[in-house]
Amino acid sequence: MAKLRKMLGAADSPYILSLMSLIETQSKTTIGDWCVDYAEKYILNIYEKAFPEDDRLRLAVEAYRSYRKGELKLPELKKAVALTVQAAKEAEKNPAAQAAARTIGQAIGAVYTPTHSLGLAFYGAAAIAYDRVGLEEKPEVYDQIAAQECAKMEEALRACMVENEKNPAKIKWYC
Repeated sequence: MAKLRKMLGAADSPYILSLMSLIETQSKTTIGDWCVDYAEKYILNIYEKAFPEDDRLRLAVEAYRSYRKGELKLPELKKAVALTVQAAKEAEKNPAAQAAARTIGQAIGAVYTPTHSLGLAFYGAAAIAYDRVGLEEKPEVYDQIAAQECAKMEEALRACMVENEKNPAKIKWYC
């Protein structure tokens, strides 16, 4: 078995560059909502399938929703993200679940650090690919899945984006 990558995709991939360009047009809240909505719909179940008794990721998503309603302060939201990091470390023997936990944490963190939105793409693609085809495929198979998933992510962002956003996030991509 080839060494598994923790993330799939590359910052210079056309599908990542396209996603980055679109992300740059949106506010932090739109970016955060898109990330969390997508991760909850398509990725959370990968973790929960592997660890059905562990509700830390679901609680972290709920914390994000409470934060967005103004019911939770940022330090508490960051504590929820820390739970996803802990869950990812503990899921080391299950790469799909580990990538899913990382995805949830990055998605939630995108509301205060918009560059984390790429974690949805990179870790999310890994979670979906490893869950879908296992751990023994050729790199090209994983790359193809990553490209397909990122196209779906971009489509989801286009569906919820704010046209002519007045307060787009100021993002410096460090990749």
